[in-house]
Amino acid sequence: MAIVWTQDLSVGVKSIDGQHQQLFTMANDLFEAGKTGKSKEKIGDLLNFLDAYTRQHFRDEESYMASIKYPDLAEQQTAHKNFVAELTKLKAAYDTSGGNISVIINANQMVVEWLTKHISGMDKKIGAYAKTLA
Repeated sequence: MAIVWTQDLSVGVKSIDGQHQQLFTMANDLFEAGKTGKSKEKIGDLLNFLDAYTRQHFRDEESYMASIKYPDLAEQQTAHKNFVAELTKLKAAYDTSGGNISVIINANQMVVEWLTKHISGMDKKIGAYAKTLA
């Protein structure tokens, strides 16, 4: 389930948009690795990198929200925590499945769906709020 970043997904905060674009690239890389039968180790490395990058992105995004006193920070933190928990479950399912391609497809779908919904439904509000401060 490859997906391409579009300007419609822009939050309007350059640092956040750049990280979101990188997350989409990694999700697509993960899908392509699974689709082309790359080794279990390669896919495992991508999952681990995606997990680490996502956690860093959430820390950065939450720090930015705190710096502008974003009123829905707690809601964002809960959503981020839930995503990390789901990604952790998917990594464990991948590890126990022995590299099953269906797990990779499910992981990619979950990441892309969550990113798209989260960015368009929650993160865009950060940019809108930040504009009111200018």
